[in-house]
Amino acid sequence: MTDNDIVKVIGVLKEKLEIWGLPFVSSLSNSNHSPFQMLISTLLSLRTKDETTAIASQRLFSLSATPDEMLRLSEEEIIRAIYPVGFYRNKAKTILHICRELVDRYESRVPDTTEKLLTLKGVGRKTANLVAALAYNSDEICVDIHVHRISNRLGYVETKNPEETEYSLRKRLPKKYWSLYNTLMVAFGKNVCRPISPFCSRCPVSVYCDRVGVIKSR
Repeated sequence: MTDNDIVKVIGVLKEKLEIWGLPFVSSLSNSNHSPFQMLISTLLSLRTKDETTAIASQRLFSLSATPDEMLRLSEEEIIRAIYPVGFYRNKAKTILHICRELVDRYESRVPDTTEKLLTLKGVGRKTANLVAALAYNSDEICVDIHVHRISNRLGYVETKNPEETEYSLRKRLPKKYWSLYNTLMVAFGKNVCRPISPFCSRCPVSVYCDRVGVIKSR
């Protein structure tokens, strides 16, 4: 895949977003949700379906929408609110720990850079990049399983893991597309470019795709 091809792919996928809709966490950047709510929703979304994340986030934020308010909840109250997201017990502990750090170290404000976000225990690079990009419009690339898989399948990068993919994209993808790239690839991955047996027959960007590793498709 050429550099011109990826620009065309991004253009097509941007148009398709109107049909597919935004992934839940990305949709929060278009509403009145705070950086804190975006951070917590991103944590809840890990290993969890979008629909479950949305419902759990809404339940939790109906109880508390700031770090200070969250610290007034017990761990069990948070568990009940976020169930059945993946690893809900561990996530409840992480949420309380992060809230305490935000209150004690950052005056209850979510840091605005990936580097500072990574200092929060329980916040990994994927989460930090996504929050920085969506909440603060920073030039960051969030690489999750969709971004890693599809970027390799297209033939745009040749990498073994998400970390390698991030650094390859930083070298090759024009910076103006960084913050949007995750949103596009997540929506594309959920609707068409599935992990197993992708819908190549109805793919809007099939003409640009190298189909790397695709053995079976629909």
